[in-house]
Amino acid sequence: MMLFRSVQHKDLGDILDLSSRAGVGLTSLPNNQEYLAARISRSIDSFHDARGRSQQGFLFTLEDTEKHRVVGVSALEVAVGLEEPFYNYRIQRSVRSSRELGVYNSFETLIVGQDHTGYSELCTLFLDPAYHGGRNGIFLSRSRFLFISAFRHLFPKTIFAEMRGVVNEQGESPFWNALGQHFFNVPFSQADYLTGIGAKTFIAELMPFHPIYVPLLPEEAQRAIGQVHENTVPARIILEKEGFSYHGMVDIFDAGAILQAEIDDVRTVKASRLLSVKRSEKVSRQSDGRLCIVSNLHFQDFKALLLNIPDAIDSDELHLTDAEMDALQVEDGDSVRCAALFSEETSQ
Repeated sequence: MMLFRSVQHKDLGDILDLSSRAGVGLTSLPNNQEYLAARISRSIDSFHDARGRSQQGFLFTLEDTEKHRVVGVSALEVAVGLEEPFYNYRIQRSVRSSRELGVYNSFETLIVGQDHTGYSELCTLFLDPAYHGGRNGIFLSRSRFLFISAFRHLFPKTIFAEMRGVVNEQGESPFWNALGQHFFNVPFSQADYLTGIGAKTFIAELMPFHPIYVPLLPEEAQRAIGQVHENTVPARIILEKEGFSYHGMVDIFDAGAILQAEIDDVRTVKASRLLSVKRSEKVSRQSDGRLCIVSNLHFQDFKALLLNIPDAIDSDELHLTDAEMDALQVEDGDSVRCAALFSEETSQ
């Protein structure tokens, strides 16, 4: 059984192992035990309302319950940029013309901004490559929207996701090589790591705040702007199907696309519904049903399962086995939240 749940202190070893395989560019999952332990503690504090809104961040895991092993992580930040700046580049089109010469030029510039201050952020999505397929990635990503739906009052109007940008097999970013390294004088991997462990002061101290003229960058760097890492393409597709879109905002290090959406317009948030649990000794989970993510409504012990449910769309009652109820920590008559996978996702 694959179980989506809130993080626990005991998960540190597995998450550290995942971080060692995440590679360069996944800024929010650095391979640093001290940082990851603090990240877990901050999440647990957030689940116990021990943090202010500006510090709240929820970390979730995907557990293979048969192997008692965490095989994936994903996270939510409630409101970024309230305590320390959250920078991005905004792509802006400029025009220069000369009537005398009959020349008209239109080109792009990159402007430093803090456009996402106060927004919620989807982040830290990583799944063990051995578990790719079987809709595990979709489950790991979309379950966060059921948490948001259940506790909508915690989150603002807008949410965004900073996607991992183009990085080659050697861990080099063409955008960083063309721009960032000239101002920071460190390799992309080191800058990315420092940002991941929270050492962000150097960004404000060293980054250029004047407009960057895109045509002056090498073609490879220009092509990377607004693109995502090849391993991040599935995550981008999932979010775009949810209603996220690209609005010309990119990461300041690797120029990866930043996608955003209004939370109340997110497809899963709108489509999810409450059902009443009914215990059943035998429940059919055959392939003729509808794949759905089902979550409990427990804030501190949030859990979700991916189940094949034949009647979830047409009935207000959801039949669960003893094992499923135990996994979700629910009883007869309890309410759960349910969201069906989209038709195009069921074959993935």
